[in-house]
Amino acid sequence: MNNTGGLSIRIIDSHQHFWKLDRGDYDWLTSEMGILYQDYLPEDLLPSLEKHFISGTVLVQAAPTYEETQYLLSLYERFEWIYGVVGWLDLASPAFPEQLDLLMKQQGIVGLRPMLQDIEKSDWILQEQVIDNLKLLINYNLPLDLLITERHIPYIEVLLETLPALRVVIDHLAKPVIDKNAFTKWQEDMDKLAKFPHVWCKLSGFMTLADSWEIAEFKPYIQYIVQAFGPSRIMFGSDWPVCLAGGSYEQALSIVTDNLPDSLSGLEIEQIFSMNAQSFYLLNER
Repeated sequence: MNNTGGLSIRIIDSHQHFWKLDRGDYDWLTSEMGILYQDYLPEDLLPSLEKHFISGTVLVQAAPTYEETQYLLSLYERFEWIYGVVGWLDLASPAFPEQLDLLMKQQGIVGLRPMLQDIEKSDWILQEQVIDNLKLLINYNLPLDLLITERHIPYIEVLLETLPALRVVIDHLAKPVIDKNAFTKWQEDMDKLAKFPHVWCKLSGFMTLADSWEIAEFKPYIQYIVQAFGPSRIMFGSDWPVCLAGGSYEQALSIVTDNLPDSLSGLEIEQIFSMNAQSFYLLNER
């Protein structure tokens, strides 16, 4: 149990990664990325989880390969504190239905994530083949993580209107530009997404949104997300180890705990830090 805001609550980290460079999956990782250009494995994260009394995590893919998803599932089998894996399959492939059937026969898969921010076409997700394959996620009640930026918002709106039963979560607040001049446009974008009842949002990824930052800078963003989505559709995520490029695990946690509205009840805080991740990803106790 973590003492957050004077409350002893359970915490599930809804967004973290592992990678092993010599696997060859991670084309986006280069030596110019400094601290991120090294292996990050469960034994590297465990001290932070123990220090901050994190009960478990959701492990999210970081490479667009089936092989990496299988690697992450092998870690799920070994570490009880990994509560589930958000993996990757090629949503544009005709072979997707068969691959998904096979994946769902394994223990641990709790969602899928296409790496939309790295795909040049902003409307990629609206391809007929992709839409047909996303319908299968609805059948499995399997949610979709959306790694998006401002350029994707109009197409995600169309997606949600086309598939209103699809459960999705917006990673990293859709990566806003931390700038007063951009705040109003970002608010409008979040309002467009929040109006769909099956859309959730992760309070994650803050420290890499700005070259330099102070914890209070993120307060308007966090408080607006709470207002737009409500405390029952948002969840804490560290984005470890990506967060290390801008700070520490402790700071990733403090950014959220220190900037939540004072008006939240103990139950609402617990929803944000554990209950929502558990219900969204249908996590099983381990």
